[in-house]
Amino acid sequence: MTDYSSDHLRNVALVGHGSAGKTSLASAVLYNAGMVNRLGRIDDGTTVTDYDEDEIQKRLSISLTPCYAESGKMKVNIVDTPGFGDFVADARAALRVVEGAVLAVCGVSGVEVYTEKTWEWARDFGVVRLAFINKLDRERADFDRALASLKDTFGDGFVPLAIPIGKEGEFQGVIDLFSMKAHYAVESGKSQTGEIPEELKSQAESFRESLVEAVVEVDDELLEKYLEGETVAHEELREALRKGVLDGSLFPVLCGSATKNIGTDLLLRYVLENVPSPVVGDDCQGKSPSGDSLTRPRSGVAPFSAYVFKTIADPYAGKITLFRVFSGSLQSDSSTYNSTRTTSERVGHLLLLQGKESKSVPQVVAGDIAAVAKLKATGTGDTLCDASDPICYESLPPLPRLMSFAIEPKSRGDEEKITSSIKRLCEEDPTLEFSREEQTKQLILSGMGQQHIEVALGRLKRKFGVEATLKLPKIPYLETLAGKADIRYRHKKQTGGAGQFGECAIRIMPNRGEGFEFIDKIVGGVIPAQYIPSVKKGVLDKMKEGVLAGFPVVDVRVELYDGKYHPVDSKDIAFQIAGRQAFKEGALKAKPVLLEPIMILEVVAPEEKAGDIMGDLNSRRGRVLGMEAVGRKQRIRAEVPLAEVQRYAPDLQSMTGGRGTFSLEFCRYDQVPALLQDKIVQRKLAEKEAS
Repeated sequence: MTDYSSDHLRNVALVGHGSAGKTSLASAVLYNAGMVNRLGRIDDGTTVTDYDEDEIQKRLSISLTPCYAESGKMKVNIVDTPGFGDFVADARAALRVVEGAVLAVCGVSGVEVYTEKTWEWARDFGVVRLAFINKLDRERADFDRALASLKDTFGDGFVPLAIPIGKEGEFQGVIDLFSMKAHYAVESGKSQTGEIPEELKSQAESFRESLVEAVVEVDDELLEKYLEGETVAHEELREALRKGVLDGSLFPVLCGSATKNIGTDLLLRYVLENVPSPVVGDDCQGKSPSGDSLTRPRSGVAPFSAYVFKTIADPYAGKITLFRVFSGSLQSDSSTYNSTRTTSERVGHLLLLQGKESKSVPQVVAGDIAAVAKLKATGTGDTLCDASDPICYESLPPLPRLMSFAIEPKSRGDEEKITSSIKRLCEEDPTLEFSREEQTKQLILSGMGQQHIEVALGRLKRKFGVEATLKLPKIPYLETLAGKADIRYRHKKQTGGAGQFGECAIRIMPNRGEGFEFIDKIVGGVIPAQYIPSVKKGVLDKMKEGVLAGFPVVDVRVELYDGKYHPVDSKDIAFQIAGRQAFKEGALKAKPVLLEPIMILEVVAPEEKAGDIMGDLNSRRGRVLGMEAVGRKQRIRAEVPLAEVQRYAPDLQSMTGGRGTFSLEFCRYDQVPALLQDKIVQRKLAEKEAS
């Protein structure tokens, strides 16, 4: 393999909605570049970038996968990304480390939900954007309609550089509007250049004229030259196009069929021409060890720095760390510094990944994307750098997790193993979150959706040999008191030897929002001072168990005001039992009620769906707090009980056609309506009896 200098590298991510053909597009580009000897197919499980067992079975991308193509003196790092909602966060991670994005758009469906989302991420990262209208060989595919959907959704600036020859089953090639040559598919799988069909010449000339008009507007001198009727040279057009692409005013549109390998050779060519070198552009922004702002030139002679954008948990190779070098270079068998975790790391073999295959290289330079195995402390979002000149790059904040499940091992012997194994999966996929709910004693796995968590469960079994089941998490209800009560309880036990005696009188009442208070009002020594903490301990023990349905009791004030003791039989345990039983009997008389967690729910959805969403929230006992415009969408903010939104993700997807997103944040606890409280208590008591 050739050693490529930084200015001969290009980095591009393939993004867009699921099933737009990104993986097939990657396979076609690799095949055209001679990196593989066959055109991989999704249906056959033979693509380079979808090699994981889950991806082959489900026929969709689950994780981002890097690969690379060599073309002449250039090397293009390509990152194939998922496009379905449960896994699309990896597309954001990829866009963090590339200079260019190819937005794959289905020629049948046009712009879809995650076409919009990935476009927004690419825009936010300042990434150069091109579009590829794919699957033009399919039934009902329409280039003009797909192009119109791009313009309607994202505005002007889309400039077709190629148009199709034929339609649907008759689709056979594309016309390059720069060279005004036709590129036809041939049996070898590669394309063949020829003349434009006579019946399409006028259409091609019309598109060519529109292309020239759009491109010359980028440059005032070129525009003046064009308006005066002078011929604009081919190279002048190319340079103006590149300028427009770099400043974000022009978005080239290519077209074709990845599975038929039509139009993909042009895509690679225009990527090489329009995506900038990774060492061109503004300096990288970071922080010094003291937290001050710091910049680092995108240069091979600057101190080494790199950003970790993905971690793969491999049961055989261990942890594989994927990183993008922003400055300097890194050599195999060397040391580097993790400035995020302030620790040194030993680097073994440096690897270039081609899907599941890898190739060792002696060094990686500024702008390149590579991997290394078995780093001990480094995780996704960390910065690796030169210890003598450290810098720390900001990591991406995690996307909100949309669904949570309680996860239980099928075998009791796997209880410890499941925790360590899931933590390794979370290192691989930062959109997974693992926690323990102290009240319910459940292990909670949260992610982007049910399919996301089910895939994690499959990997848990396949990679680490742990089988587990999923359940909806128990709601962490609490109990409190709505009234007051006075109670006296005497504990007396005589068993032939030393007896037990303790008597206490307590007054209990609500203490909403103030937590637990225990007030000692004993006078005259009716209970000796050493036994007063025993009464308190007994009260607290019973509060943990609950009195109504077994949920912890909170926000209660307890006053200990009287009692009796025996000089021989009184002891710590006797007053603990007295305190415990006094609180139990008193709480049952003080109108115990259930409290439930109330969440702040924020929904962002198309304006026309706002009415449906608010109506649905009302049916979930929600209270809408307000609504505001966010671009073409509406943000709805509401309070809603957690019990009503545990499965909100698929419901919102159904209501909005996948165009709605939401986030949940804990707000407070509030009283459960009486009718619902009775049902919850009965269900809880039935569970206790069954166990």
